[in-house]
Amino acid sequence: MDEQALLGLNPNADARYRQRAMAYFEQLKESQDAWEVCAEALAKGIYRHAGLSGVQQQLIRETLMKWLQFQLMNAQPEKPFIRNKAAQVFALTFVMEYLTLWPKFFFDILSLVGLNPHGVDVYLRTLMAIDAEETRRNTLIKDTMREQCIPNLVESWFQILQTYQQSHPELTCQCLEVVGAYVSWIDLNLIANDQFVNLLLSQMSVEELREEACDCLFEIINKGMDPMDKTKLVESLCQVLQSAGFFNVEQEEDVDFLAKFSRLVNGMGQSLVLSWTKLAKSGNVKEAAETLQAMEAKVPLLLQLLVHEDDDISANIVGFCYEYLHVLKQAIMLAVMKKLTYDDEYNFENEGEDEAMFVEYRKQLKMLLDRLAQVSPELLLEAVRRVFTNTMQSWQTAPFMEVEVAIRLLYMLGEALPASHGAHFSGDAAKTNALQDMMRTLVSCSVSSYQHSSVSLEFFETVVRYDKFFIVEPQHIPNVLMAFLDQRGLRHNSPKVRSRVAYLFSRFIKTLHKHMNAFTEDILTRIQDLLELTPPENGFPALLTSDDQLFMFEAAGVLIVNGESPAERKQALMRSLLTPLMDAFRLLLAKLPQETEEERQAALADCLSHAVGFTSRTSKAFSNKQTVKQCSCTEVYRDCLQTFLPALSCPVQRGVLRSSVRSFLHRMIICMEEEVLPFIPAASEHMLKDCEAKDLQEFIPLISQITAKFKRQVSPFLQQVFMPLVLAIFEVLARPAEDNDQAAALEKQMLRRSYFSFIQTVTGSGMNEVMANQGAENMERVVFTIIQGAVDFPDPIAQKTCFIILSKLVELWGGKDGMVGFPDFIYKHIVPACFLAPLKPTFDLSDAQTVLGLEFIQFLQQEYLPSLQVSPEISQELCQVIQQPDIKVLKNYIKAFFQRAKL
Repeated sequence: MDEQALLGLNPNADARYRQRAMAYFEQLKESQDAWEVCAEALAKGIYRHAGLSGVQQQLIRETLMKWLQFQLMNAQPEKPFIRNKAAQVFALTFVMEYLTLWPKFFFDILSLVGLNPHGVDVYLRTLMAIDAEETRRNTLIKDTMREQCIPNLVESWFQILQTYQQSHPELTCQCLEVVGAYVSWIDLNLIANDQFVNLLLSQMSVEELREEACDCLFEIINKGMDPMDKTKLVESLCQVLQSAGFFNVEQEEDVDFLAKFSRLVNGMGQSLVLSWTKLAKSGNVKEAAETLQAMEAKVPLLLQLLVHEDDDISANIVGFCYEYLHVLKQAIMLAVMKKLTYDDEYNFENEGEDEAMFVEYRKQLKMLLDRLAQVSPELLLEAVRRVFTNTMQSWQTAPFMEVEVAIRLLYMLGEALPASHGAHFSGDAAKTNALQDMMRTLVSCSVSSYQHSSVSLEFFETVVRYDKFFIVEPQHIPNVLMAFLDQRGLRHNSPKVRSRVAYLFSRFIKTLHKHMNAFTEDILTRIQDLLELTPPENGFPALLTSDDQLFMFEAAGVLIVNGESPAERKQALMRSLLTPLMDAFRLLLAKLPQETEEERQAALADCLSHAVGFTSRTSKAFSNKQTVKQCSCTEVYRDCLQTFLPALSCPVQRGVLRSSVRSFLHRMIICMEEEVLPFIPAASEHMLKDCEAKDLQEFIPLISQITAKFKRQVSPFLQQVFMPLVLAIFEVLARPAEDNDQAAALEKQMLRRSYFSFIQTVTGSGMNEVMANQGAENMERVVFTIIQGAVDFPDPIAQKTCFIILSKLVELWGGKDGMVGFPDFIYKHIVPACFLAPLKPTFDLSDAQTVLGLEFIQFLQQEYLPSLQVSPEISQELCQVIQQPDIKVLKNYIKAFFQRAKL
């Protein structure tokens, strides 16, 4: 509807708007499309069905039935779009009211329409609309339909198919589509019987009906059933189809029908494969042999469909091919190589549904190629070499699709003929020589200059797949580097090519960094403009996206760190790389709090986040052999930390900024080691302010990482931050949430797990003083949360962590030299937890979490077990088992003990 015109309905609207509204509604009354506009509005209204009164709901039902009755009397049917919209309204009403207000929905409609063709048309459209709505997911509606009306619906379908196959083929097609849509969840015996199947087979001979009949039979074939019954059903269908001449594919010119028929044959073939698998597994030798014979009889038909020139027909039979690869290897190989080729109509700049289907089809063909390689690798290698060599000799005049598929086949050999860790150029001499020859040809014949994006992409993909070729023949590296860096790669006119090449360039550099020393500074100069941070106010489209730039910064870092330059030069290069990011960060951070528009704030925050991310990505280049310290880069990254940490106190866009700085700190803990420690307390203080569950959940791994890495070195800091962190966690967990807010519940569950994991890290790092020095009251509160996690929360992961913590605490503080009063705490609280947790219905006894020690045998026998009304005999038996040395016997007994206790 005209939104501007609707403004005129407002009582306060000015005269101009009111005049426009009146004109619009006069025009709507005269328009032939007014019905559709109103129906659209009605359909939207039904989505708010619950808000309607009972009278309004009844009015809708009556209106729909009156409209349907009017259609029966009309000489001419309404236009299709009107019927479709009406069917949608019927379907929405059905979904809302069938289970409650209108249980006789189908009875009322069938009683009214009978076999009137106009009514039948609306009825069938309604059934399809119902299938498209919630019914597919709503098992309650389906269950009720199965109980109350499905047999009547099936009977109506049979009557429609029988009555209208000559006079109204379009109705018959609609009905076949309905049967195909519903057969997956109704009783198959209602459809897969002689009466119905014979009718469907007869319609396979009617030109207007056969495509829909094919689809319908396909859905019947796909329905799960007993394997031998399935074989018999498939064979009976095949006999009738073959007798009727459908297997003579070469005589059929209708490719649309053949695509449907190919899909049907594929379904029958795959059903036979599935039946044979089940029968063979169950040892039914005779039945399995019969099913195998039935499969073999389909091979000639399968081959005819596979090599058909139409892609849809060929694609629809691929599934049936896999089991016949050994027999069909040469025929399939030729078909695959032909079918991999793009056609002239493929739109590379604006890929749509057809293109997506072809990409998926290529994946299927690749699977065939992989199978073929398993059967006959030499045959495949020789065939690809022949196609590749012939094409590269004349690439300047060859169509792009031939050049692309030739390089693609070379690329696909990498997976079809796998090598450990990509070592394609060592071992088997025949394979190595062939691949080396083809790679040498690829990088020296100038095919990288071919002016088509698909060829450019395939060239770089193949170069990186076989990057170890350049270790064998490094003389080709300069030419390939230039291809990466110029208009063939990173500066290609296609954004898609530039994006992919950025990633591939990073991989290429990482693999061959030892061979890059002579080119490092030249490369850094050439890519300098690609490493610039693009602020939101720039206005110019960047060559690379921020995600692409991550790979470029990583590549730059690898070049600097792994070069043979002195440490001072590496420091200078790294500072030159990161200083522009730090300068831009300071400027943008100063602007951010002054911005008032949220959208603008978000853009600036994203840009700041990118600056931190780019810096972090350069640190991936460091390793045990080339550390930050050895490369004299500690000071550079320290400056970065000092630049980035003020973002934690920024009052706006905290989530984005905290997340990026936190990730950077993770990297710096690994790279800078103890040099990062002076920055941690202030950073932690900022990150604990105004926390949400997600903030804490992401902060805890940082503290755990520091704890695990530095242990006693950070004990004073941990003692200081321990209770503020724990109290922040408790505060977030205690916040009320809606009962049905699953997202909030999941966030709290994950935070609780992170909390327990943090306590486990502290106790497991041998720093018991961190908890011991928090004061008796605080420590008792923390330990009680651990016991609560072990017993009360139905979360096996958290329970396991809690029992590990309790076990560690018992080990640390439970002995003679342990904490005063803790042994008593063990007996009163920890031991009962070991018994209460396994009695919970949610506790998995097959993954027992506890092992009980000898110290409390007397406590168990004399105090705790009698308090549970456990008999003296069972108490003594349990304590004897606990004291024997075989842990497996103990676990089995404990499991049986709790299973008995649950009864």
